Amino acid sequence: MIVNEWEEGCPLLLTQRIILGKWKLSIIWFLARNEVMRHSELKRAFDDSSLTQKMLTQHLRELEDDNIVERKIYNEVPPKVEYRLTKVGKSFIPVLDLMEKWGESYIKIGAEDN
Repeated sequence: MIVNEWEEGCPLLLTQRIILGKWKLSIIWFLARNEVMRHSELKRAFDDSSLTQKMLTQHLRELEDDNIVERKIYNEVPPKVEYRLTKVGKSFIPVLDLMEKWGESYIKIGAEDN
C-alpha cells in the first residue's frame, strides 16, 4: 500500500485517490457481490461498456497496489487468475452500500422535484 505524505494528513484525499478511476468503484462492487471473479468474468460484467481490456487490467493492478484487491494465480495451463477483495477491500463494502442508498434517494428526490 502506497500512502503519499500529503495523503497522511487528509484521509479523504487518500480515499479519493484509491477509488479514482472511471471503473474502480464498479470493480469493487462486482467483487463485493461475487466474492471471486476471473478477469474475463469481470470484463463480461461490464456488458458492452467502453471498458477496455487494458483499462480493466490497469485498474485491477492499481487496486492490488493499494491492497483493495488480491490476485491469485493458479499454476495450470492455461493460467487461471482470480481476483477477490482483501480484508481492507471488504471494509469498503459498507461505504459502497451507503453510496448505493444515496443514489436511490437522489433518484427518488429528483423524481419528486419534477
